[in-house]
Amino acid sequence: MTRPRALLTGCHGFTGRYVTAELEAAGYEVIGLAHDGDPPRPGVLRANLLDRAAVRRAVAEVRPGMVVHLAAISFVAHGDADEIYRTNIVGTRNLLEALAEVDPRPRSVVLASSANIYGNAAELPITESTPPAPANDYAVSKLAMEAMARLWTGRLPVTLVRPFNYTGVGQGEHFLIPKIVAHFRRGERVIELGNTDVSRDFSDVRDVARAYAAIVDRAPAGEAVNLCSGTAHSLDEVLAVMAGIAGYAIEVRVNPAFVRSNEVKRLVGSNARLRELTGFAPSIPLAETLRWMYSAPW
Repeated sequence: MTRPRALLTGCHGFTGRYVTAELEAAGYEVIGLAHDGDPPRPGVLRANLLDRAAVRRAVAEVRPGMVVHLAAISFVAHGDADEIYRTNIVGTRNLLEALAEVDPRPRSVVLASSANIYGNAAELPITESTPPAPANDYAVSKLAMEAMARLWTGRLPVTLVRPFNYTGVGQGEHFLIPKIVAHFRRGERVIELGNTDVSRDFSDVRDVARAYAAIVDRAPAGEAVNLCSGTAHSLDEVLAVMAGIAGYAIEVRVNPAFVRSNEVKRLVGSNARLRELTGFAPSIPLAETLRWMYSAPW
C-alpha cells in the first residue's frame, strides 16, 4: 500500500530532523520543503516561502495528505524585524494559499506558533485561553500568523501548536541551554549570560517531535494547543544540574549586551489540552535531556 504523504517545512532545521524521524516511524512518506538556497537532497523540494509561485508548484507536486509547517525565523533575538514578519506571516500565508488550491486538500495542517505570544502572563500555568501579551517582534509575528491562519479554517483543517522552550542535541549554541552545555563540555570555567532571573518550561526535542506526530494523527482542526512539559526550571537549576553532570561549578558573569529589557521572566504552561486531544504529553526530565546533550558525540 502507498504510504500517506506528509509535507514538512523546515525539514533541515533542528526540530525538523526529529519530526521527520517520528513521522517516518509512524508510516508517513515525508517530503521536505527547504529554502531555495539549500543544496538538493533526495525527498526534499526547494522553495522560498516568500515566492508564492514556487510554493504553489511545490505543493501541487507533493499533494500532501498531512502538513507540518515548522519553517520560521525562530530566534527571539534575531536582528532583522522585517525578515521576521515577512517569513513568519507572509510565508505562512503563501503556504496556506497553495494548500487550499490542491485537490484533494490535506486532512491535517499543523502550524507551529509559539508560547512567546503569551508574554509575561499574570496567572500560571498558562493555558490556551490565557490572553496573549507578546513582548517582542518574534512573538507579535507569531500572534499575527495565528490571526491570519484563522482566515483559512473554513478551507483547511488547521491546528495551531504553541511550543514552549525545548532543547536537545543539534540545537545551535546561540540558544541558552546548548550554550551552557557546550561550555561545560569544553571545560570552561566562566560563562557570560544575560538575564539570569528567568524560569522556563523546557521540553526535550524528542518529546516535541512525538507530540507533533500525535497531533498530525489526531488532526484536531480549529484547535490551539500548548506543547509543554508543565514544569518550570530556573537558570540556577540548569546550572546546578550541569555542575553535577560535569563535576564542577562554572562562574556566571552577566554581560549587559546579552540582557533583554523586555525579557519574559517566567514561562510555564499547562499541557492538559494536548493530553486530552492526543493522549500524549512530554515526559523526558530536563536532567535526562542535559545528560544526553553533554554526552553526545562532538
